[in-house]
Amino acid sequence: MAKGPLISRSQLRKHRVEDEKKQEEQRQEETQYHKEEQRIDNYYRKQLKKNKPLNATRSSQNQRSRQMNSFLMKWIVIVFLLLVLVLMMVFFI
Repeated sequence: MAKGPLISRSQLRKHRVEDEKKQEEQRQEETQYHKEEQRIDNYYRKQLKKNKPLNATRSSQNQRSRQMNSFLMKWIVIVFLLLVLVLMMVFFI
């Protein structure tokens, strides 16, 4: 058996205080790290918003335009025929 304690209470307190200081420093470093990561992430997110990838090609745009033109022309013809039909009914009936 030892004649005295291996570590005194004051030494234990010192170690505990040092450990708390180290933990506080680690927390501060982690928060700084997370802030820096967030800043970098925000920067690249903004860059992605600025430089959106192009999904449309010229040929697909032309094809969509042709489809819309044909659709509109069909409806213009139908409306014109209906108008002519109504005018004929008004004048001949």
